[in-house]
Amino acid sequence: MLDTVHVHHRRRFLQNGDAVHHAERPVGMIAMSRSVTAAVLPADLMSRLTATLRIPGTEAVETFDDPVARRGMENVEILITGWSCPPLTAAVLDAAPKLRAVMHAAGSVKAHVGPEVFARGIVVSSAADANAEPVADFTLAVITLAGKRSFGLARQYAAGRFAPFEQRIGNDDRVVGVVGASRIGRRVIVRLHAAGYRVLVADPYLDPARAAELGAELTDLDDLCRRCDVLTLHAPQLPETHHLVDERRLALLRDGALVVNTARGTLVDTNALTLACASGRIDACLDVTEPEPLPAGHPLFQLPNVWITPHLAGVQGSEVRRLGEFAVAEVERFIAGEPLRGTVRADQLDQLA
Repeated sequence: MLDTVHVHHRRRFLQNGDAVHHAERPVGMIAMSRSVTAAVLPADLMSRLTATLRIPGTEAVETFDDPVARRGMENVEILITGWSCPPLTAAVLDAAPKLRAVMHAAGSVKAHVGPEVFARGIVVSSAADANAEPVADFTLAVITLAGKRSFGLARQYAAGRFAPFEQRIGNDDRVVGVVGASRIGRRVIVRLHAAGYRVLVADPYLDPARAAELGAELTDLDDLCRRCDVLTLHAPQLPETHHLVDERRLALLRDGALVVNTARGTLVDTNALTLACASGRIDACLDVTEPEPLPAGHPLFQLPNVWITPHLAGVQGSEVRRLGEFAVAEVERFIAGEPLRGTVRADQLDQLA
């Protein structure tokens, strides 16, 4: 059910119950890095957006300190944000007294949306669901490939060593431990269960019944580390999750275990992971690191049992328009008085990535 604030704000845009008169289109503004605007909002999506909103000039705003941008904020009712959107500070919000909604054409809103936005009754939506699907697909692919030691065996093959049968392993009966039943974590669990993996999950906000519905067994993180063959991370970056996987927990992993991180680099103690992988006891596939990017020549790059990609699990290239499609559809739903699909609540800020 729509809450009262949402209904009130959306009703302002309705005419005759279900249509918005062209002359009464609400004013919008785009705030994101101009380097990505064309990918997020290509011509067809921009046409849909401008058919719904009046956007004085379609060039994205990169800073709210610019006098022209600040003047434009006076009439903005719907803000479409994206990567590198500047923070919506109290001063910015004061300059936008008519602002009713922030539609984020990307994942996390934590870099630019804070409690002050919600305190003013502004509706917030995120396209995080659109970004979650590629990350979940990437994670499953990595687990499947790495589970067969594909990356290491490929290096051996390139060096002229064709792996004999006794060096090859499969994925049947492998136990995967999922850390965090987040938006992405839940999708990973469902995919792993469908692929035949045995799945454990550790998440303080999840109950056993819901875990079972997803296809996993709920347990605590230490027990998960002891029992899993693959540890895959999907927790948010919070003070309490900093170095969640540290030297002690890495030592709990079975010999030959695999660590997969497509979440946030700060979840893992890089120094401890480097030492554990250098010993040959465990392997790692990392799409995120701490620091990011890793400096050239970092020891992790030299290890044959570590595979590192440059933070590409989420939407990339042709996939980026998914974010724009989601945000534009949210604008259309908001104006039509329909429920949003990416609503972010104030009480979720502390749990978001």
